[in-house]
Amino acid sequence: MKAAIITIGDEILIGQIVDTNSAFIAKSLDKIGVEITEMISISDTKEHILETFSNFQNKVDLVVITGGLGPTKDDVTKKTFCDYFEDKLVVNETVLAHVTQLIEGYFKRKITQINRDQALVPSKCTVLHNQVGTAPGMWMKKENTVFVSLPGVPFEMKYLVENEIIPKIIKEYKRPYIIHKTILTYGQGESLVAERIEKWEDSLPDFLKLAYLPSPGKLRLRLSARGTDKEKLEKALEEYVASLDAIIHDIIVGFEEEDTIEVVLGRLLTKQNRTLSTAESCTGGKIAQIVTAVPGASNYFKGGVVSYATEVKIEVLGLPESLIKEHTVVSAAVAKAMALSVQKLMKTDYAIATTGNAGPKKGETNAEVGTVFIALATPDEVIVEEFNFGQPREKVIDRAVLKSLEMLQKEILKKEQ
Repeated sequence: MKAAIITIGDEILIGQIVDTNSAFIAKSLDKIGVEITEMISISDTKEHILETFSNFQNKVDLVVITGGLGPTKDDVTKKTFCDYFEDKLVVNETVLAHVTQLIEGYFKRKITQINRDQALVPSKCTVLHNQVGTAPGMWMKKENTVFVSLPGVPFEMKYLVENEIIPKIIKEYKRPYIIHKTILTYGQGESLVAERIEKWEDSLPDFLKLAYLPSPGKLRLRLSARGTDKEKLEKALEEYVASLDAIIHDIIVGFEEEDTIEVVLGRLLTKQNRTLSTAESCTGGKIAQIVTAVPGASNYFKGGVVSYATEVKIEVLGLPESLIKEHTVVSAAVAKAMALSVQKLMKTDYAIATTGNAGPKKGETNAEVGTVFIALATPDEVIVEEFNFGQPREKVIDRAVLKSLEMLQKEILKKEQ
């Protein structure tokens, strides 16, 4: 089963909002074996919508449209549906009752004509009931293609996808299995990893595909299996992931989308009953932000100090002013002192400290732009490493954060051996 996704709205085309709806719809459909062949965003004009519908007609089995279903005059999707399907708008009494209850019962205000118009739907459509909003979804079929229209409000769209569209597709369509396994690696770039696993990749059978998904400091390897025999696919994935692990075990930190390095670290720290604190200068608190985004982080993360200014390093962390004058703020000595200080201050087993020059100017140090010192205080020692992450500024900060977490992960794993 093949599908296309269309988002309607000028606000997306001018960059006023980011289209997250398409990603959610695509992931949801992929999980049940629907192949996404195309995603596009178009303006909310009748002519453009009709042209796009015609382009997908009979080329895909399913077209999912999101946006253009609100109560205002510039929302044209319903009227365009009527034109495309040679239909007319009628009042759906079930939708009207729901809208009335929502407006008068929940919002405690009198329903208006513009609210009542939300109950207007094409007479030939199957209405997808929107329990969490006023705009219903619409399901209509023309020849070999089903067109589904959803509101653009994300939580309303998600409700309809999960509770209406996915169950309906599962019930009415036979689909192949599409199974993904994502391997998360840290510390080596795409080209180096590709070289290491070249023979393994060449041995993959036709029903298995490998995709490289790089980002600063990390690389995800997504292995996808597609076919009609689910047991065969799962067994093949398990075997090939195991053989891959044997080749690059040193850089694999987890599996599946949710197993980011901060999730892996959380499990390791919890398992070993260890705690963590941070003292951040050039990373500006981003390490603490990422670590605490994991549910349950309070069990192992005690706190952090964003010592962005030199006086904070002195007054809060207690670094000797003479140390900073001798070595400058961007130095191994200062990074080490920051880590030891916050480790003592927060009474933690591990402490990460960062200090560097993210740019674009050198500031109060002579260190080259991109230079970062990362210190990791463990229960036994302090490890300090120097890096140059280049430019731009955002890349320096992101790579410093990821490298800090990678250093911590490597030290914790030593305790597992």
